[in-house]
Formats: sequence, structure tokens, C-alpha cells
Amino acid sequence: MAVVVITGCSSGFGLATALAFARRGDSVWATMRNPADAGGLSAAVEAEHLELRTLPLDVTDDASVKAAVDHVLEAEGRIDVLVNNAGVAHMGAVETLGIEDARGVFETNVFGQVRMVQAVLPGMRERGGGVIVNVSSMAGRLPASPANWAYAASKHAAGALSDSLAEELRPFGIRVVCIEPGFFATSVVRKGRPLPSASPYTEMERLIAGWYHANVEMGGDPADVAQAIAAAVDDPSSPVHVPVGPDAKAAIQAAATMTGEQWADVSRKVYGLEA
Repeated sequence: MAVVVITGCSSGFGLATALAFARRGDSVWATMRNPADAGGLSAAVEAEHLELRTLPLDVTDDASVKAAVDHVLEAEGRIDVLVNNAGVAHMGAVETLGIEDARGVFETNVFGQVRMVQAVLPGMRERGGGVIVNVSSMAGRLPASPANWAYAASKHAAGALSDSLAEELRPFGIRVVCIEPGFFATSVVRKGRPLPSASPYTEMERLIAGWYHANVEMGGDPADVAQAIAAAVDDPSSPVHVPVGPDAKAAIQAAATMTGEQWADVSRKVYGLEA
């Protein structure tokens, strides 16, 4: 039985992942900024008679991260698996997206993962084992679209973080996996900030945001991502980068065969930016 800590469990991938590990009989600590938002998770746990504990944790706050990790270590004595899932997405062109909103994306999607890693690693190194899963996106493997630079850049950073971390931790017997989902039906885009007002890029921002919203709403079941996470945790031969979903795999493969100009030309047509 593994001790598993998961961030961002109020909905989407985090909720599904918490349930997936709990169904296996693991000791699951499902964390989120506000445990009052755990209604959907709590209902599923009660309906299935699962063992699972929730814990407040804001990955953008050093004290919150330390308090949560210390609490789990005091209760369990160890953390075997960390799933860095918490994420946000704010859209807007480079000129119009506010610095604070852009910084907020990086605080959660990048530095939040770093905070969690730094908090759990001393114990994992001491025991000589563990698995760290960083949830990224296919956006971290593709050229960024207009008006989505902050999210895409943060996911590219999560991939780079995972690459560095995997090599740093290999001598200590700790594995790192970077999960890269395509479009799945989560609330991450819906929860993003409204598009900037009075923007010179209004039409472009509107088209791009509409395209992303539509694809997320029609996306796959987050449970598929949860199963991919669990499978990667179980598989000692798992690669660092794990695309999830046929769209992610196809897009990453296509981008690898195209020049930047070819990708941009196709993308403009897909987003409706030119006839």
C-alpha cells in the first residue's frame, strides 16, 4: 500500500486520480486549496465506501505546503507517490494579459510543483525510492498558440523541470513522470480569468478561447488520465514523458514532422484565424 499525495483534487484530473488510487487500497491524501470544494470527491468516496483523506493545501504558499507535507509525514511516516496536478489557465495576448495573472499561472503550474517536490524529496531520498508525477499537457510539447502563451510556457517549463529532475533523482532510486494529456473534460479553462477587456487582439483572443473551450467541453474522461498516472506509477520502465489521449499523441507526432512555419499555417486555419 502506497502513501499518495495529490494536489488539486477538487475536480478534474485530481479528483479522478484520488479515486483511482483509493480504489486500489492505497493511502490517499487528496489536497486542495479549500476542502469545502470537495463535495464531488466526498460524494464518490461515500458512494463507493472508499478510504481517503482530504487536506487543505495551496501550492502557491510555502507555509501551506510545509504544513500539509508535515501533516502527512507525521501521520504516515513517509510519502511514496506525489502527484503534482494543481493547475490554472489564464488566456490573453502577450500585450494584454496582466503580469499578475501570468505570474499566477507560473506560481501554480511551475513553482507549485517545485515547492511540492522540495518538500517531499528529503524523505524520498532517505528511503531511496518514490515516484513524482508532474501533470503537464500536450501544450508543453507543441508550439504555443496565440493568446495562450502563459499556460503553454508553464507546461513547457513543467516538462523541462521533469527532465532535469528525472536525471537528478535517478541515482537515488526515485522516478519522475511527466503526464501530458490532450483535451479532457475538466474545468481548468472555464475557471480561467475573463479575457482582457478593450484589447486590440479581441477577435483573435475570442476565437482562440472559444476553440479551447469547445475542445475541453467535448474532451475525454478525466478517469483515463488517472489510469495513465496509476499505470506510470506502477511501471518502473515508464518513460519520463507520457502523452495521454489520441489527440495528444497525434499532435505531438505531427509537430515533430513539421517546420515552425508549417505548424503555424495549419494552426491559423484550425483556429479560424484566416479563411
